[in-house]
Amino acid sequence: MGTAAKTAFVLAGGGSLGAVQVGMLRSLTAAGVRPDFIVGSSVGAMNACYFAGQPDAAGVEGLARIWLSLRRRDIFPFTLSAALGLLRHADYLVDPSSLRGLIERHLSYVALQEARLPVYIVATDMQGIAVTFSRGSAVEAIMASAAAPGIFPAVEVDGAPLMDGVIAANTPLWLAMTLGASRIFVLPTGYACALEKPPASAVGRGLHAITLLIAWQLIRDLERLPEEIDVHLAPALCPLNVSPYDFSRAGELVSRAAAASQEWIAEGGLTRRATPADLAPHRHADHHG
Repeated sequence: MGTAAKTAFVLAGGGSLGAVQVGMLRSLTAAGVRPDFIVGSSVGAMNACYFAGQPDAAGVEGLARIWLSLRRRDIFPFTLSAALGLLRHADYLVDPSSLRGLIERHLSYVALQEARLPVYIVATDMQGIAVTFSRGSAVEAIMASAAAPGIFPAVEVDGAPLMDGVIAANTPLWLAMTLGASRIFVLPTGYACALEKPPASAVGRGLHAITLLIAWQLIRDLERLPEEIDVHLAPALCPLNVSPYDFSRAGELVSRAAAASQEWIAEGGLTRRATPADLAPHRHADHHG
């Protein structure tokens, strides 16, 4: 007898666009889709860990409340002391202590193995190889997974400096397959396909570039995924003109993603296999006309 088919949720990164995953989780949970385990990278690691602590509708609404209360300064504080700090440490832009405090305040468990749902967090070592955490400090794993190069400092775990999970060649989609999932739901953050101009700040531009990297990597992974893997892609929001550095529109992102996912489910999304064409590069005519 073979082992029972496993279902995985895969949550990638995307800065403030991580709010869309809350809307997707809301609709998937309401439709009765239950993962056997969850995989997360970068901001997707934060969402994955929170959901793994309470993998039900109440957990999703708790996560929604956190996102609605978030402000940019909660994750990317820019103060005079931060600016002076930048002169002392030229290798990163943002002090990670605010992000660490945010995670510590809201996570209901300390070690990853204590979560109600098995959770796997992806970071990247200095050779570009994916490093996976499923045990040990959840905060350290999330901080390593979210350490966007140049924005946050690398995080040392067991003596090895680690950075954002998005950099690794094998994304969370492949990890989910390796861990035995035959049915995978990808919850993409998407990218700001309708921005009229690049984000003004260095951090904003860096985050926008990372969201593009994630999207193209996901297209390549879908192209290479074996046919026998039943993969489904919750709909990325389009058109989207929210910078991944803008945390003021979380409520709108959650609502739009929940509505789009509900429609996708109603139209058979839970049974239709995703294709790379679902994420095809595209342009929007400017919105001035």
